[in-house]
Amino acid sequence: MAKFKLDEIDHQILDMLIDNTRVPFTDIAKKLLISAGTVHVRVKKMEDAGIIKGSSLTLDYKKLGYSFIAYVGVFLQNTSQTTFVLERINEIPFVTVAHVTTGKFNIFCKIRARNTEHAKDVIFMLDDIEGVYRTETMISLEESINDKKRLMHDIFREL
Repeated sequence: MAKFKLDEIDHQILDMLIDNTRVPFTDIAKKLLISAGTVHVRVKKMEDAGIIKGSSLTLDYKKLGYSFIAYVGVFLQNTSQTTFVLERINEIPFVTVAHVTTGKFNIFCKIRARNTEHAKDVIFMLDDIEGVYRTETMISLEESINDKKRLMHDIFREL
């Protein structure tokens, strides 16, 4: 696959979409003094090239009653069980992120729960998966930084 080259207009379009994925293409076009059709075509090309992979919605989990965050390291009995265990983890909706890792854990998960009792239940669900040897949990006292936008903006400044 050929490498897709981004130009300054592409960078500016991405910059605006990073700040607000719901910004209308007409608004982007007005700010960049180009047509909305041009914005649409460029975004479509970036989607086709795999640079843009959908868009996301940011939820305020605290307002939804899911303010408890914990990180759970999962130890497997055998690394050959990784795919099977990940498929079971994917069935637990309160596990919002899972990484296959090197080092201490085989899999590292982020969970969101309503409270400590609910978190305990989620951790027990992880423990009960066939192939899981044990888990180790760290409770998040505060999510101090959660900003992907800064990194994305910096990446585009470097290009």
